Amino acid sequence: MTQAGIGVWDRFKGLFGTQDMTRGKPMRNLVLFSIPLLLGNLAQQLYSTVDSIIVGRFVGDDALAAVGASLPVQNLILVLFMAVSTGAGIIVAQYFGAKDREELSKAVGNSILLILIASVITTVLGLALARPMMRLLDTPEAIFEMSCVYLETIFGGMIAVAFYNIVSGILRGMGDSVTPLLYLLVATLLNTVLDYVFVARFGWGVMGAAVATILSQAVSAVLCVWRLFHMREVLTVNRRTVRLSASRSAQLLRLGMPAGITQGIFSMAMVIVQALTNSMGTTVIACTVAVMRVDGFAMLPNFTFGMATSTFVGQNMGAGHLDRVKEGSRSAVTLSLLVAATLTLSLLVFGRTMISWFTETEDILNLGVRMLRILAVGYLAMGIMQVYMGILRGAGDTAPSMWISLFNTVALRVPVAYLWAYFTRSPQWPKGSPDSLYVSLLVAWVSGAALNYLWYRRGGWKHKVVVRKTV
Repeated sequence: MTQAGIGVWDRFKGLFGTQDMTRGKPMRNLVLFSIPLLLGNLAQQLYSTVDSIIVGRFVGDDALAAVGASLPVQNLILVLFMAVSTGAGIIVAQYFGAKDREELSKAVGNSILLILIASVITTVLGLALARPMMRLLDTPEAIFEMSCVYLETIFGGMIAVAFYNIVSGILRGMGDSVTPLLYLLVATLLNTVLDYVFVARFGWGVMGAAVATILSQAVSAVLCVWRLFHMREVLTVNRRTVRLSASRSAQLLRLGMPAGITQGIFSMAMVIVQALTNSMGTTVIACTVAVMRVDGFAMLPNFTFGMATSTFVGQNMGAGHLDRVKEGSRSAVTLSLLVAATLTLSLLVFGRTMISWFTETEDILNLGVRMLRILAVGYLAMGIMQVYMGILRGAGDTAPSMWISLFNTVALRVPVAYLWAYFTRSPQWPKGSPDSLYVSLLVAWVSGAALNYLWYRRGGWKHKVVVRKTV
């Protein structure tokens, strides 16, 4: 980087660097923390998007469908990571807010060892279950082998995925959303280059895309761990603090498992709905991949403000500043709705162009635009849901979102998808209209927003704080 570039980066880091969100105006805290977080989420989305674009363009629609068909199985196996990541993020944010260096250091050290354990478990499970799960999902023979190869390659490098995602979450819990962004930008650029080399030049197909992802994640993981070990101003990471504690692990998993189970429920619903998707043929599968990639960009502000709210609430609950939690929550809802509305409008205008990044097949383009229009109204609801889930998560009240997710997926999304498909069977769609896949998702989003808001209004989350400020 040139001297001028270093100067720009230093100014950026000075403004958006590590945030102590127990001080200052909540709106300003959230905006300054969210900007690099949003850029990081954008870069993260580019990982999977670049994979899909290059695979779709240089290998074909079947390869694009193969990558998409494997995603629900990936997400299902990653449940343990979600549990560790969520639990670690809550504890780190609250100890940071309480200014308890000793406990913060031990919590981080314990989390590092849990990441190693989780990585081994998910790698073994993933490699063992990849092919049986793809068979269970009735994956079309035309894409079965490619789907399995992609899955097995990703699971083979799972330790890299684990360390980046969890350690970057720990850094964000301490208010540092800038350095994970820098490392992710480096990895995203590397992923783009490697994708092109491995897929377009070497002809490795879907395996090349998976290898590019793993190598890029490994680079960002190493950089995040290096940063963690050098944050000596707020914590100490050494042989004394990097120890596995049964009580700390139990506390972390108690906080994190509801989020992990929530993700597991959601992923299981995706697996069940993926079986319905697969039954509709490779055109619908390829369309779903493209739509979900575009949808991912529209969802970025929702997830960003949810994550920012969680860190804000965690730090302030640890510091005992309940008044700031309420003010910050209102600010987060306002920000989320404004940005989501703007991006949703853009998506409706430019949706066809974005779908065309992945394929030039006219049937897929037309179907994709229709699906985006069905989802459009749900993005505002999703923004509300993510903010209130972030409040509950940051406060340590993680169980309600699990039960709400269970209701939304088991009682709403899956039944609505299959019933809608059953009653819309036709000569054109003998297995049911693809609308069923997206109407069911829309219903679940709206229900989730309403139920999380009602639970927030009950106020029980105010008494769930794990740690309190020491004096």
